[in-house]
Amino acid sequence: MRPLFPFLALPLLATAPAYAQAPALVPTQAPAPAQAQPQRVLTLKDALRTARERQPQLRQAQANTSAANARVDQNFSSLLPQVGASATYQRSLRDSDGDDGLPTTSSGFISREGLNLSASVNQLIWDFGRTTGRWRASQQSAEAQGATEAQTLLDVLANVQTVYFNALAQQGLVQVAQETLENEKAHLAQAQAQVQVGNKPEIDLLQQRTAVANAQVQLIQARNNAATSKAQLNQAMGLEGTTHYTLQEEVVGAVEGEDQSVEALVDLAFQNRPDLSASEHQLRAQELQISATRANYWPSFSASVSATDSGTNPANLNWGLTGQVGLSWQIFQGGLTRAQVREQQANLTSIQAQRDALRQQVRLEVERAQLSVTAANESVTAAEEALTNARERLRLAEGRYKAGVGNIIELSDAQLSATNAGVQRVQAAYNLATARTELARALGREP
Repeated sequence: MRPLFPFLALPLLATAPAYAQAPALVPTQAPAPAQAQPQRVLTLKDALRTARERQPQLRQAQANTSAANARVDQNFSSLLPQVGASATYQRSLRDSDGDDGLPTTSSGFISREGLNLSASVNQLIWDFGRTTGRWRASQQSAEAQGATEAQTLLDVLANVQTVYFNALAQQGLVQVAQETLENEKAHLAQAQAQVQVGNKPEIDLLQQRTAVANAQVQLIQARNNAATSKAQLNQAMGLEGTTHYTLQEEVVGAVEGEDQSVEALVDLAFQNRPDLSASEHQLRAQELQISATRANYWPSFSASVSATDSGTNPANLNWGLTGQVGLSWQIFQGGLTRAQVREQQANLTSIQAQRDALRQQVRLEVERAQLSVTAANESVTAAEEALTNARERLRLAEGRYKAGVGNIIELSDAQLSATNAGVQRVQAAYNLATARTELARALGREP
């Protein structure tokens, strides 16, 4: 997991010696901005619901599923009767070479006209499974696309939840930075008092002013990181809008079965993962497609009935009825069908290999996610203890410095330890939430 807290090392600057002369006064704060409207609170449930409604990836997957279902209907249409109708009216003029008994116009041209109405019905009788095979193959492809849509939904929701907790962690780090700045300011006031009465050297004052400035830099960076993370959350939700909101504290509960063996979890994933189901449907579709292509070796039988009504006088037309049964057989096409079958068999082998690679990837994801959950659980406990100890150390260091028996280095080290412990606690909580989100996704479960 890439580090999401780049300013972990910034508190180290607080102990750096001040080589330049520091200003005589405490750095002044910027004037307080005008009171803003209260920010709305975004919950994880709201974020997931927004993603379901607005995320473009989901709309694209839904459109692909609709298109796949439409292709099923297209292939099924060839099994139904094909009905057509036509109506034509024809009139022609030509030179009269002699008296042939045909009607002529006043200009001496022969005139002929006629009306023809026709309707036909064609029905495929049997083509050795060529058409039905293509129809069933398209059904399996549509099932595969439906499973792919379900997997897309899982991925989108898992991503939203991960980004939400990242933004929540960054929001927590802003609070840590604010607390650090307030503590550093309080330490600065203590240093000023100690220097004024002559209990401490002036270098303590200069060093603490540097610590305050560094804490202000940390707070600025933390606020910038928090704003960036909320912009990323908007993108994950598919939302175009302002980031003027705060995030509600959320806790990801234990994933059902997270303490089971890896093999048991992998079996659950194999049963529940939509992408694995899509792979199986793709395999079945390819097998049906091969069977349909092999049917090209054989003839096809069809029947048709057509009716006509024609004549020169629309009020007195002559009707006719024709029926026929036909056989069509492409006996030799230069080896086309054989080559098509070979190509599709190679495609089948490729899909099988992809399915096997996906199963291996699923196993890796499940095992890695379970290990991450275990490690994150232990890290949270350790981080809680470290934070408690660091705060107690800071309290004692503050008391010693105020009493005049401690020094500024001891106080700065204690503050640095407390800040780092606070950051680690936030990061541990984020890691646990992310690990459980990934485990649920690996098992094919929605957040």
